[in-house]
Amino acid sequence: MARAIETTTSAGANPPPLRLSRTLHARRQAVFMAWSSAEHVRRWFAPGKAIVPHARVEMRVGGPFELTMRLPEGVEHRVRGVFVEIIPDVRLVIDMRVTDGDGAPLLRARTELDFSDVLGGTRLDVVQTYAIEDPVVAASMVAGAAEGWRATLDQLEAELIRDQGGVDVNERSVTHATFHLERTYDATRSRVWRALTDPAAKAKWFGGPPGGWELIERHMDVREGGTERLKGRWETSVVSTYDATYHDVVPEERLVYSYVMRMGEKKISVSLATMQLKSQDRRTTLLLTEQGAFLDGYDDAGSRETGTALLLDALGASLLD
Repeated sequence: MARAIETTTSAGANPPPLRLSRTLHARRQAVFMAWSSAEHVRRWFAPGKAIVPHARVEMRVGGPFELTMRLPEGVEHRVRGVFVEIIPDVRLVIDMRVTDGDGAPLLRARTELDFSDVLGGTRLDVVQTYAIEDPVVAASMVAGAAEGWRATLDQLEAELIRDQGGVDVNERSVTHATFHLERTYDATRSRVWRALTDPAAKAKWFGGPPGGWELIERHMDVREGGTERLKGRWETSVVSTYDATYHDVVPEERLVYSYVMRMGEKKISVSLATMQLKSQDRRTTLLLTEQGAFLDGYDDAGSRETGTALLLDALGASLLD
């Protein structure tokens, strides 16, 4: 779930800002794009069983961010906002005014959204600052804002996974992608090899971020024919599973392995990877080449390369311990 600092109010005062973050399983460009049009926003910008029957969104400075949110019991709230800052794929700021169904003002909210690459996808950081216009009605809205944002981001997560083909779809397809990465570490080749092949050393860097990922299962047997599994639950409740088989192991020189990735029960990709180690003095260069087959509508769009690069950076950090 999203991590949030709950807000409290006192009579006659505006509440403190709401701050929360969520790691979403999609590339940063896709998360940013979800805010860019009425077509996108109508599909997810409402908590739980609420719907958005009307929306008008034009992503430009001064452009409208307007929608009507209808709750299951029929009550409607209207959001009338404008984009005041846009840094593509990095930051959005939207000034919003919330009214009731008759147009009476309830509150104003300045919503700041920051997007960044992290292990597992994209971190979305939200800061929402309030100015109360109707203290009686708005107080209850602000008190429920953290839970409302959690439920709304659940909807966004589900929409992004659907868009990527990360759930069952009536489609059979394969797309291919190849990437090469290189990192040079201030460590001996034997130490880098240990970080790649020793279970305790690899656990320091190969996994999800602390607080945003819960380990379910991990085992590792690095030898020809040996296998490795890493299974974990993300803060959004999505379970990812990595199952690898080692095909070629040359100590301190080379690893060749294949792996299958699953999101929930769906197999999303099968990949072949090669790691080579080259050393000079006490520095070691790791060369990685990966070829992936992405299955049945799953749209990787470069996120695997981004995630792998972040893992290699985490490996480097682990060598400093």
